[in-house]
Amino acid sequence: MVVFSRRTFMTGAAAAGCAVPLAGGCASLAPSPFFGGRDLPIGVQLYTFGDLLRTDLEGTLRDIARIGYKTVEIPSYMGKTPAQLRAFFDAAGLRCTSAHVGLRAGTAAEPGLLGDLDALARDMSVIGARHVIAPILTAPDDLKVEAAAGVHIYAATASAMTADHWKRFAARLNAIGSALRSRGLSFGYHNHNIEFVPVAGKTAWDLILAETDPELVTFELDVGWVAAAGQDPAEVFARNPGRYRLMHMKDLKAASQTNLALRMDPTEVGSGRLDWSRILPAAYSAGVREFFLEQEPPFAIPRIDAAARGFAYLNALTL
Repeated sequence: MVVFSRRTFMTGAAAAGCAVPLAGGCASLAPSPFFGGRDLPIGVQLYTFGDLLRTDLEGTLRDIARIGYKTVEIPSYMGKTPAQLRAFFDAAGLRCTSAHVGLRAGTAAEPGLLGDLDALARDMSVIGARHVIAPILTAPDDLKVEAAAGVHIYAATASAMTADHWKRFAARLNAIGSALRSRGLSFGYHNHNIEFVPVAGKTAWDLILAETDPELVTFELDVGWVAAAGQDPAEVFARNPGRYRLMHMKDLKAASQTNLALRMDPTEVGSGRLDWSRILPAAYSAGVREFFLEQEPPFAIPRIDAAARGFAYLNALTL
C-alpha cells in the first residue's frame, strides 16, 4: 500500500490545478474551454451559407476552415459528385462527418432514404460521413393535408398527424436505421419545432423517442427549434440520455415568440437568449459528440461573418 503524506497530496493537487481548501479535497477545478477541454471539434452545417454553396463552394469551404471549423455537415450534395465533395473538403482541411438525406426516393445522382441505400452507403464512404440524418418528416400516405405554401406544409402535416401516424413514422425510422446499420452507417432524425405538437397527452417528440429503437435510431437535437417550441433544450437532453449523438447549435432573439408552426427569429450563436452554459454540458452528458453550428435566415450580417461570430463565441466559452 502506498501512503501519501498531506504535503505530497497538497503539492500534487496544486500541480494538477486543483483548488484545495483547508478542509476537504479538491473541491473545484478552474473553468476550461468547453470544446478545447474535451478535444471536441466545432462543426458547421453548410445550410448556413445558402447560395454561397452554389456560387463558390470551394472558396466558402476555405473561409470556413480559416475561421477554425474542423468538421462540416452537408445539407445535400450541392450539385457535386461525392468524389468532388471529398476533394473540396480535403483541400480545405475539413472533414464531413454527417449528411442530411431526405426521406424520398432520390435520384441516381443523389440517392434518398427511400431509394437505393447501397448507392447511398457508397457515396457516404467516398465523402467520409459516418452519420446519415433525416432532416424533416414526410406526410403519411393516408393523410390529406390542405395545401399550404412552401415549408408550411410540414407544420400542417405535423398538426394533423395522430398518435398512430407518429408511431408508424417511428417504425419507418427504425427500418431505415436497421438498413443503414447493416451498411456501416449511423442513422438519425433532426427535429424542428413541429415535433413538439401535443399528441395523446404528450408530444410527438416523446412518441418518436419511445417508439424508436436506440440501437437503430439516434437524434440530432436542434436546440434552436426546441427553444422556439417553448421547450428547455437542457431538459430535453436530460430526459433521454444516450439518445443523442449530434446537435445543431442555433440561437434565437430575446423577443422570439413560442410557436409550433416552423417559425423562428434567429440570431448569431451567443448573441441570443439560449443559455449555452446549461445546454452544452447537458448535451455532452446525453451523449452528443458531434456539434454543428447552424443559423437560419434572415441574417443581419453576411453569412460567413455570422458563422465567424458564432465560432468565436463557442471557441472561447469556458465552463
